Order: sequence, then structure tokens, then C-alpha cells
Amino acid sequence: MSLLRKSVNSMPDHSNLDPSGSLVEQFLLEPIASGPLDGLSFTVKDNIDIASRKTSYGNPTWRDRHPAPQYNALCVDQLLAAGGHCVGKVVADEFTYSLDGESQYFGTPRNAKAPNRIPGGSSSGSVASVANGVSDFSIGTDSGGSIRVPASLCGVWGMRPSLHRISEAGVLPFMPSVSTVGVIASSHEQLNSVVRVLLRSNARPAAPLKRILVLSDAMETADDPVRAAAEVALNEISHRTGVDLQTVSFAQIVGDDTPLSDCNENALRVLQSLEFQNTVGSWIENNAPEIGTSFSMAYENVRHLDRHEAINCLDLCERFFEAIQAVMISGTVICFPTTPVIAPLKNTLNSMEAVLDFYGRTMTITAFSGVGRLPEISAPLLTVDGCPVGLSFAAGHYQDEFLLSAVKKMLGS
Repeated sequence: MSLLRKSVNSMPDHSNLDPSGSLVEQFLLEPIASGPLDGLSFTVKDNIDIASRKTSYGNPTWRDRHPAPQYNALCVDQLLAAGGHCVGKVVADEFTYSLDGESQYFGTPRNAKAPNRIPGGSSSGSVASVANGVSDFSIGTDSGGSIRVPASLCGVWGMRPSLHRISEAGVLPFMPSVSTVGVIASSHEQLNSVVRVLLRSNARPAAPLKRILVLSDAMETADDPVRAAAEVALNEISHRTGVDLQTVSFAQIVGDDTPLSDCNENALRVLQSLEFQNTVGSWIENNAPEIGTSFSMAYENVRHLDRHEAINCLDLCERFFEAIQAVMISGTVICFPTTPVIAPLKNTLNSMEAVLDFYGRTMTITAFSGVGRLPEISAPLLTVDGCPVGLSFAAGHYQDEFLLSAVKKMLGS
């Protein structure tokens, strides 16, 4: 395959070389052994290291002021050792601090099923490479929804595993208390194969599916057509499995009147900002890099966060985690729409009102698994106004293998 490097000094033209708009650099890394991923191709989000190739982190100044790594990220080597072959690095939103997928420097990767709409981020290149047939699967990262949101908006499979079950050696620093390596794939079969390689799963049988919960706050946060489509799909799943649906609110989970939005507004988002100050903020302050308009707006909130006041979010996150774990007993899956909306049209998240609505409602839902450190799968099961939306299934912390098996059973595949 030819080597393709894109200039990031101006908006690139993807139309000839890469119609998907997903690739930052095209190359071929052959497998280093044979295994369960034989014959499958994959791409790597550009915050994950490939030896001898610079990692941009979605920002040209970061790329130019850091040396190329000496080694692949460990998760990349795991995939090569299992028979997969890597075909390139793909676009990441700037410092992966975004959910929309519109990059000022690298362009907007193509949403294959809704080309006039955003792909979602920050694993925008990962989802576009899979949805447009550039690769069979892609590895990315997820903190506030960066795997799950693009998977939902582009109609492919995406999984955020339990926190820290996959090695993050060689993955650029972000928000260590909530960020994890995850997978986007074109089918459940491929998702299952790839995730099990990365989890180093053994062959022990998973627990049986005993209980299906529906997170009512997440359903209520979604647009009416999304909620209606999710209800139809969930009723079909209940009929297929013979397991009754049980509705539960976040207030019932934590045992008080706390709304689900607190998972984001007072817990996850605050923790993210605190940790981003440490992992990237100090570098930005010391190096004064060129940064994009959208990121600049988001970073102002990080820059002005009062660390002493915000430190209480650590206790709140831990309280939420313990409450969620108490509910997510063995054999339990909890369900909800992955995103509350279909993908917004390109270039429409340009007002504060639009940004707050998209991010606020979306992260109200995605923060649940983030705070709970849960494995979550976004399955491409819903269609609204001709656009895809994911239906999410989550299980208890470190119950990843059970979740993979339970989703297969629920979908009858």
C-alpha cells in the first residue's frame, strides 16, 4: 500500500485519496503472528502510538513538538500478534476533547449512512474508517463517549470496556480515572473477537442473562422518536429472551433524589476537567500551541476550573460508582439509547445553545457508564428519520465477557 501523509497546515482535500476522510496516514503493518484476527484489517486513532510515526493527538503543534515513539502501543501489538494487520492512523478530534467529529485541522470524516451529518467524536476517524469500508475494525479511546457516540451516530458497533481492563501503555494521557481504550467494528462477531483479544479473555463460560433493566432517565432525555424506537427494540428483546423489562431511575440506584444529569454535571465532567489540567493543560500553558476554535472554547472551562472546589467530585464519583455496582449484580444488563439524538447536520453546532443541548443531553447518558466504570456496547439497532442511532447495553464493572455474550443472546445471533 502507498504511504499517504496529509498536510495539516490547511483543511485537507479527502475527495481523491481518501473519500472516507478518515486517514491521517496510510501504511501497512503486517501481523507478527497468526490468530483469531487473521485476515482482518484495523486502523488506529491518532492518540495511540505507532512506532516511528508521529502521533498528533488531533493537534499539529503537539505532533510537531513531540518525537515519534520508539514502540507501538501495547494494544496495537496485541492485535498484530493475533493476526490483524494495520492499514493506517485515523483522525482524532483535537486532544480528543470533543464529541462532534468536526476537526479544524484534519477535516470532518464522512458519516457513511448520513453524509450531510457529523460522524461524532472524538474517535471520528475510527468510526469513518469502519463505516466506509477502509478497515474491518478500529481502536480508539472513550472517556465521555468518544467510542459510543460516533458508533451510535454512524450505525456501527462500538464498545467501551471496563475501565483499565485494556493496557493504555502507548496511549496519550487524557483522563485516567475515566478514559479507556475501546473498539469500533462492523459486526458483533468482529467486535467480540477483537475485544476478547484485548481483554485477554479465557474460555470460562459467562453468567446467564437474568435481568434487563431500562434506565428511565436516559429514555426521558432522548428525543421522542429515539425513545419510541428504543422502546420497540427493547420490547422485541424482552419477547425474544423471555426476560421481562424492569424500569429503574438513577435516583432509585443511588437511593435519593439525585438526577442522572448529576453524573455528568457534578461528577464526570468535573473530574475530566481536573485531570485534563494535569495531563494536557500544563503542556498547553507552557507551549502556547495553536488550538482550534471549538477546542479553545471548551478549554476555557478547564483553564478556569477552581481545583480546590472541584476536588469534591472525587467523593461523588466514588459514591455513584458504589451505588451502580450494587445494582449491576451478576446476570444484569441495563439498557438505554446510546445518544439522545440522531447526528446533527454538519456545521450546525456553531451556537452556544446548540452545543449545550447536544453535549449536555448526550453526556447525561454517556456519563452513566463513565462514572460506573462499566463496559458498554452500542449496537446499531435503531433508525430515526433515516439516520442510525445506537441502543446501548451495559453490565457491571469487569463483566465484559458476560456483556458480549448477553448482547449476542438478546439479539438472537
